[in-house]
Amino acid sequence: MTRLFRRPGARPATRGLGRCDSGIAMTEFAFALPLMLLVGMTGMEMANYAMARMRVSNISVMTADGAARIRDSIDEADVVELMNGAKMTGDGIGFAQNGRIILYSIELSADGTRQWIRWQRCVGALRADPSYGRPLTASGATIANGTEIFAANRTSVSANPSSPDRSTATAVGPNGNQIAARAGTAIMMAEVVYNYQPIIPASPLAGRQIRHQNAFNVRQRVDQSLRNLGRITPRSCDTYQA
Repeated sequence: MTRLFRRPGARPATRGLGRCDSGIAMTEFAFALPLMLLVGMTGMEMANYAMARMRVSNISVMTADGAARIRDSIDEADVVELMNGAKMTGDGIGFAQNGRIILYSIELSADGTRQWIRWQRCVGALRADPSYGRPLTASGATIANGTEIFAANRTSVSANPSSPDRSTATAVGPNGNQIAARAGTAIMMAEVVYNYQPIIPASPLAGRQIRHQNAFNVRQRVDQSLRNLGRITPRSCDTYQA
């Protein structure tokens, strides 16, 4: 049997190990790293969410203000160009696939007692219902296929156009911040809805929906109807595509 002897004066390999502090900084960093990553990624998520809210608000303002600025008369081609441009501003957040723009033209009824939707147009793949309803015919049927003024052939006048007869609204907008059109003019209201897309897995903000509304009075427009001189397909609210 071989016995191992320690040389006289030699120190055991474990002597002083308990007093060694050369790895303290690395150990502390290893413990702190998950928390630092969590705080950093949460901050990034919150910043991204704030940016998405701002982008949705800008799309709403751009749509409503742009529609209200069209003078004299408004055509389907104007609406298509306006809504496509507004939708493209949300490319950075995937708005076309996860959002919806709903544009209302709201007027005062002839007897001055009710607000009614003369026409409504939509764009975006998100299936989101309008908060203030759809245009109604004189019999109370909803119109979602873009035939408020012209028939489906885009040439003849609609047999069941939109009408104020069944409307009961006296103002539109969220409670405490409502607006109403005056006689001889109209309000362009844009309602924009977006399902937030988080950037980190298992985000606490996953599943949140952002909704913004803005409204502007039309400027110097004498004809509030919606023309279609080019007989183009309208951006009707019964279609959902990016």
